Amino acid sequence: MPRKALASLTLIAAATLTAPQALAAAGCSAESPAHTVALVELYTSEGCSSCPPADRWLSTLPGGLGADRLVPLALHVDYWDYIGWQDPYAQAQFTARQRRLGQLSGSRTIYTPEVFVGMRELRGWHNGSTFARQIQAVNAQPARAAIALAMRPLDGREVELEARFALPAGQQGGALQGVLVLYEDKLVSDVRRGENAGVTLGHDRVVRRWLPRVLEAGAAAQVLRETVALPAGWNPANLGAAAFVEDMSGGEVLQALALPGCLAAGG
Repeated sequence: MPRKALASLTLIAAATLTAPQALAAAGCSAESPAHTVALVELYTSEGCSSCPPADRWLSTLPGGLGADRLVPLALHVDYWDYIGWQDPYAQAQFTARQRRLGQLSGSRTIYTPEVFVGMRELRGWHNGSTFARQIQAVNAQPARAAIALAMRPLDGREVELEARFALPAGQQGGALQGVLVLYEDKLVSDVRRGENAGVTLGHDRVVRRWLPRVLEAGAAAQVLRETVALPAGWNPANLGAAAFVEDMSGGEVLQALALPGCLAAGG
């Protein structure tokens, strides 16, 4: 029988927070800095005519701010699919997350394109100075969690991901969760119907796998490990990983980290 696309995600207590050596030796790894890295979430859709400029904007990030300053992710929602074009990257869970973030921001509506920084809506994202100030404000905060992230290719078009999370002393469990993300760059779609009919769209940082787990209180460090079987059409050379710790009760990101594509083509 063929293996499932996603094996079960395991949560393991660990004593230390260091980049996993076995994965790092065969792939690549990264560790989060002492300051808070900003998580930038763009909610978008190929069925939305106003979204392509936002998609292009996201592709320019992190730009001059540096990779250690922000983690940009594109989450495609499914609520525009009804108008004639089914977004191949849309997931219902991203629509649900956008609604949740909207509630945390005190908004009764969601829309595309919409940008959240650190789980808070940023309406002025398209203004360069406004966006830079928001990122700088996040970066000025000391990190309240630490993350080590690694990925490596396996035989048979599989990728192994591992994120280690260290929580602050005295932090209460239950409301905190760690999220492990696999994203893909350099995606191209020829849209044939809907508002963008006849347009060729390019996308970067498109979230392919979103793997959240509640973090346990009382453990010095915890590990999320996942083996992902890559469907046909996914390019290993364009894959990257990200991870972050969020407080779902208060709507805050304690720390985020990205690991840009580092896998050999055809791995």
